[in-house]
Amino acid sequence: MTYSSNREKKPVEVDKEYEAKIEDVSRRGDGIAKIEGFIVFVPNAKQGELVKFKVTKVGNRFATGELVQA
Repeated sequence: MTYSSNREKKPVEVDKEYEAKIEDVSRRGDGIAKIEGFIVFVPNAKQGELVKFKVTKVGNRFATGELVQA
């Protein structure tokens, strides 16, 4: 399933924790994870890592998160 509509409820919420695999790296060097097709940029994460992160900001087309210390 790919996330597509701006009117749908976002599959992530601010201050909630998620776990996902970093599928790619952005031009700025942030890890890119997807939750139900919705993109989450996670700074300091490397491609291929399975990471736990907390969402810090949710926009219309993507969210930003931060790594959670284990």
